[in-house]
Amino acid sequence: MSQSDDNLLKKVIAHAKEYGYVFPSSEIYDGLSATYDYGQYGVELKNHLKQYWWQAMVQLHENIVGIDAAIFMHPTTWKASGHVDAFIDPLIDNKDSGKRYRADQLVEEYVAKIENKITKEELKAAKRFGEDFDLDQFRSTNPRVLQYQTKIDSINQRLKEAMEQGALNDLKTLIEELGIADPVSGSRNWTDVRQFNLMFSTELGSLAEESNKIYLRPETAQGIFVNFLNVQKSGRMRIPFGIAQIGKAFRNEIIARQFIFRMREFEQMEMQFFVKPGEELNWYQEWKEKRMKWHQALGLGADNYRFHDHLNLAHYANAACDIEFKFPMGFKELEGIHSRTDFDLKAHEQHSGKKLQFFDPAENKNYVPYVVETSIGLDRLFLALLSKSYTEETLEDGSQRVVLQLPASLAPVKVAILPLVNKDGLSEKAQVLFDQLKFHFLCQFDAKDAIGRRYRRQDAIGTPYCITVDHQTLEDNTVTLRHRDTMRQERVSTESLTSVLQEKCSLQKLLQQL
Repeated sequence: MSQSDDNLLKKVIAHAKEYGYVFPSSEIYDGLSATYDYGQYGVELKNHLKQYWWQAMVQLHENIVGIDAAIFMHPTTWKASGHVDAFIDPLIDNKDSGKRYRADQLVEEYVAKIENKITKEELKAAKRFGEDFDLDQFRSTNPRVLQYQTKIDSINQRLKEAMEQGALNDLKTLIEELGIADPVSGSRNWTDVRQFNLMFSTELGSLAEESNKIYLRPETAQGIFVNFLNVQKSGRMRIPFGIAQIGKAFRNEIIARQFIFRMREFEQMEMQFFVKPGEELNWYQEWKEKRMKWHQALGLGADNYRFHDHLNLAHYANAACDIEFKFPMGFKELEGIHSRTDFDLKAHEQHSGKKLQFFDPAENKNYVPYVVETSIGLDRLFLALLSKSYTEETLEDGSQRVVLQLPASLAPVKVAILPLVNKDGLSEKAQVLFDQLKFHFLCQFDAKDAIGRRYRRQDAIGTPYCITVDHQTLEDNTVTLRHRDTMRQERVSTESLTSVLQEKCSLQKLLQQL
């Protein structure tokens, strides 16, 4: 992470706290590691993101429905899903700094540095050759790029084999041979790699016996799988169809850092799409395209997204990729898209003794459907939006402003009503407008401080529109409508305010791009 990017993340964290988006949890008790509370504006933005996902996934698809499954599930669920035996991270400690790391992530970060070297070579060549530059030819012929790529391929292959085989010694050997140092201390004095299960366990009922041991769910997907038949039969669903869910999940992350990017309590938005066996890879490609389009509709810049295909497939998948986003700390996973085959339903069949199959009337036979999954971290999406919206501007008069350029349809507060001065009946007129608009939008009424200072406050909150009530308003029932991003102002009649703002702030503007 460059110093400037590091500074950006620090500024986003400070801004999120100062303006009521995200607070450290239990702060009066000095906080609790890797847990955060969403403030008054944060919860609104989070709810709008849920709404955007839910409407795009459920409302716009007649063959996708939603559920809300319990966090607590029968413990055999997690035996069937593989989480009891396989939900583990390979951890390694540095003996000198005492810091703990994911061994596979240390190797991936090393590879990312080599990839950055390739990018620099490409940029230099593009600048040198101008319009005549052929990127594909350069990648296939430049000796230095070929050397870098050969090294990347070799490292990735060794990492994949070590992870698939659970060869912890090979993983440590790879780290040592690459000369990977502790990012904090620079030390290369590593412990052996060890496995660590990420599930939180607790006891159900009053007796702390092994039979009563249950888990906080580490993902929301299993609640969908165990309800497959309930939804299919009660909703008379036919293949292909999907089940969507938004909910909390819990993972005992040893290395939880980078603000809300990696937390122990987080929220997922997942959809499991049940398809006919043999058609899953076609649907996998289709959902990759649909999900990327959904992200890019937010307007955060197409260059900030990329697909990353998994080298090390999970035990249940025959294809998997991430949509990565360029966070302040670099490209990181935002959403996963997986072809999960029939692993989950078959595993639950085996452990429950119940048939989880679909009767296909066209073929006059039963089969266990295959599944294509889309899974996005809501907290990561929140961070992506916040970090790309945070903008520092120098204005024409030399003054500075900080503005959150959130999409108007997602902004927590849609409009602020500001009487120019707190006298001459302007506040009373502004209050009438507030009472008119509050049935349609989350509004703020602010009469304190100079009008310029109030504008800056709303810019920092991310409010897309400000309405200023002035003396002309009392004469002709028009107000000044100020646009956050351009600071442009226009006169609008009070009668048309509701319809004007609905057109500008409606979630439909996002959904219609899909």
